[in-house]
Amino acid sequence: MFAYCLFRIAPSTQCIKSNAGAFLSRISTANRIQTCGYAKKVVSKGKGKGMAKEELKGPEVCKDPVRLTSYAVGVNIYKQGEDPKIKPPEEYPEWLFQLNLGKAKKLHELEPDTWQYWKRLRKENMWHNNKLHKGKKM
Repeated sequence: MFAYCLFRIAPSTQCIKSNAGAFLSRISTANRIQTCGYAKKVVSKGKGKGMAKEELKGPEVCKDPVRLTSYAVGVNIYKQGEDPKIKPPEEYPEWLFQLNLGKAKKLHELEPDTWQYWKRLRKENMWHNNKLHKGKKM
């Protein structure tokens, strides 16, 4: 594009001195050649690169209450196989039922001698430092 402008400026100075009609005709033909030189897109029929791809559908939602209460639906990560059956509570380890599924405990609710306390303290200090340095520029 830069080279095109250079070639266009040099003759324009000479044309302005000699005659304006020839100058305008040169510019209009140069612009027409530049803008009209693009190829049209080919519209293909059937399958091809230009065709829109089909939308991917997610997994089907199970609404059967018997299956939902007897199988762990959605746990199987493999393409083949079935979801595992739900076992009675006696067959699961004890720690599974002691997991905290709610919100994380606050710092003052934890015992200071545990690793959970120190991990939470470190995380809260990082949040505090990030808030302090958020608006500052380096």
